[in-house]
Amino acid sequence: MDNKDYIIAPSILSADFARLGQEVEDVLDAGADWIHFDVMDNHYVPNLTIGPMVCESLRKHGIEDFIDVHLMIEPVDSLAKDFADAGADMISFHPEASNHVHRSIHAIKENGCKAGLVLNPATPVSSIKDVVNDIDLILIMSVNPGFGGQAFIQSSLSKIKEARELINSTGKPIRLEVDGGVNKDTIGLVAEAGADTFVAGSAIFNTNDYASTIKELRSKIS
Repeated sequence: MDNKDYIIAPSILSADFARLGQEVEDVLDAGADWIHFDVMDNHYVPNLTIGPMVCESLRKHGIEDFIDVHLMIEPVDSLAKDFADAGADMISFHPEASNHVHRSIHAIKENGCKAGLVLNPATPVSSIKDVVNDIDLILIMSVNPGFGGQAFIQSSLSKIKEARELINSTGKPIRLEVDGGVNKDTIGLVAEAGADTFVAGSAIFNTNDYASTIKELRSKIS
């Protein structure tokens, strides 16, 4: 895959929320492609983060770039609509968190967003084969969802390969995203396994030079 096809999506979970608008501007100016939202509800996962008001505020601040929302919540549908209304471009959710996965996917699309499904470390790729033709993205969690800064689970590499095979079998431009422990030491392995979209939080926001960090990450997948 050509380097220009790769997407770097910094997770604002690791940003400085006291100056979030500026942080998002800075990381986009530094070469990031998307902005990634980790939305947690202290129910589906043991943490509480941000809601659609933050997305809406960034849009009002002037952020026009692609916003990629990962819902770690249960139930899915009402908050997915709220994020669509707030300006999200992609909304992904965990199939375990919806009673009717197909309906949730199409509800997201009917609200003007692309739709994705998220696979936890213990969730098999085979669980989404019946709806893969309806989605725009598969997100592989290479850590257990709920907290930033966790170490990459090495067994995720085989799951990424399997997801890439499933995507290739559809012939559709479904993106393959990986979230969790993605940094300069793991991003090359993740790309080699078949991913094309990379969520990095602390690996970017915990550095002093976002542009240099993003350039280094891209150098590992070129």
